[in-house]
Amino acid sequence: MSRTSKSTDQSAKPIKYNWKSFITLINKAKPSKPMLAVALSFSLISTVVGLFVPLFTKNLVDGFTLDSLESYQIILLVCVFVAQTIASGLSIYLLNKFGQQILSGLRDLLWRKLLYLPVAHYDKEETGGLISRVTNDTNVVKQVVSEHMSGFINGIISIVGSIIILFTLDWQMTLLLLVAIPLTLFIMMPLGRKMHQISRNMQNETASFTSVLTQVLSEVRLVKSSNAEPIEYERGRSGIDKLFKLGVREGKIQAFIAPLMGIVIMTLMVVIIGYGGLRVSNGSISAGELVAFILYLIQIVMPLGQITAFFTQLQKAIGATERMIDILGQDEEIHDLGSQVPTEDSAIRMKELTFYYDQGDPILKNVNFSVPSGKITALVGPSGSGKTTLFSLIERYYEPQHGSIAYGQQDINDYSLTSWRSQIGYVSQESPLMSGTIRENITYGLDRPVSDEELREVARMAYADGFIDDLPDRFDTEVGERGMKLSGGQRQRIAIARALLRNPRILMLDEATSALDSTSERVVQEALNNLMKGRTTLVIAHRLSTVVDADQIIFLDKGSITGIGTHEQLVASHSLYREFAEQQLRYQEQLS
Repeated sequence: MSRTSKSTDQSAKPIKYNWKSFITLINKAKPSKPMLAVALSFSLISTVVGLFVPLFTKNLVDGFTLDSLESYQIILLVCVFVAQTIASGLSIYLLNKFGQQILSGLRDLLWRKLLYLPVAHYDKEETGGLISRVTNDTNVVKQVVSEHMSGFINGIISIVGSIIILFTLDWQMTLLLLVAIPLTLFIMMPLGRKMHQISRNMQNETASFTSVLTQVLSEVRLVKSSNAEPIEYERGRSGIDKLFKLGVREGKIQAFIAPLMGIVIMTLMVVIIGYGGLRVSNGSISAGELVAFILYLIQIVMPLGQITAFFTQLQKAIGATERMIDILGQDEEIHDLGSQVPTEDSAIRMKELTFYYDQGDPILKNVNFSVPSGKITALVGPSGSGKTTLFSLIERYYEPQHGSIAYGQQDINDYSLTSWRSQIGYVSQESPLMSGTIRENITYGLDRPVSDEELREVARMAYADGFIDDLPDRFDTEVGERGMKLSGGQRQRIAIARALLRNPRILMLDEATSALDSTSERVVQEALNNLMKGRTTLVIAHRLSTVVDADQIIFLDKGSITGIGTHEQLVASHSLYREFAEQQLRYQEQLS
């Protein structure tokens, strides 16, 4: 049975992503809604107060004399500006904090999701693209809320409020003014749609560029040893050029928007001042009302740019939302569902195991064998025969399309992932380490405190204590990214110490000594012997010395088992194994 959570049937019908999806995603981040309400209230106060400033100015212009200027009017005007400034400042701060809550919440959701997605998901997705989802796309969503939403709401209120007040002052000039609004929208909306399209492309290109950076910088030693700097430079340069061209196209549209808005504003200014001047001269309106009209004109036209920017950014955010919802909707591993692994040791049984990747050719075909408890079982065979895939199935990175793996009498899928994986110690050929100290790498993944005595004991058993004691900071020595400050043999011994500290019942060794020199191999092999004592062990090996003493050898060829037995039995009965053994003997003779 599968231990992944089932999301809604997204494969049955495509999801239509829109602003409702955007709101749903925002709610998942659990930001403080009262904070948003307070922030918007301060923003509205600032906008509403601003609507009365032109009326106040009108009265000052129409009735201004030194004798008529009262001190309370000056105080009132100062108080209005101070209140508007404080309300605006508080609104900006609270909206920014609200946006940061969304940013933090979304990144938390995505980070947890990425950690609990099955390994199969990472076979299909590029790491750089996933990083871009967590960093770039979440920031786009945050910007809509913290930087653009307030401008959109205030802009609507400013426009509506200004028009209502203008109608009370002079409806004829107001109608003249309103002609500019649909004209401006007619110009701005197509440009906004074009900007949205460019922004979406820029997000995709940014994700691709991030992916290239991640791949190249994480394998910089391979790049340099292969003299591939020019090739990788061109790959990166291609991404940079695409982002440059998109940025230039975005700049072209902005170059249209700003002058067009300027022309609209200047034209309206000229029309309002000219027409208003005529009406002032014939006494239809006062000079103060004309000044008020000009100020309200600014309060109408300027928010149009904010509203357009909001919709452009909202479209970008909806595009980012689509990708984030896609990730959050993926099935994930559930670690705590299922029973605990029994305390008694048991055999591992493969029953008619068949597996393939994404409907490709079968990697394993109807595989049947048992791994006896407390014994060593070696997996031998040509490259691509399915040995490492078998390890991945035992670790439950993937699930077989047919057949099962049982521990004792129970399918391993019936155990919780946490319980099952805690029984397994895995030492691979590369023995990857995390950036950090030796102590952190040996104790990696444990949720209990580890004493210095325990650390020293597992280091001694792993034959790692000698080189650790020679390091300046001993267990607190930094190993560098992926452990590159240590040699291959040292990394292997750290990995063995980590496995010893976990005290697993099942041990899986994936060619753990194949990449080492003869001196390091002997030391690591001694450490492995300590690790294998009394444990159910599965070994993948290409060296005869590793498998000759195994209790059982499984020979895999093209995904099928072609031989099972001891070394002596297979030498006598299995021609491919006999050829493998002879090649290894010749190789060892050449080395000696």
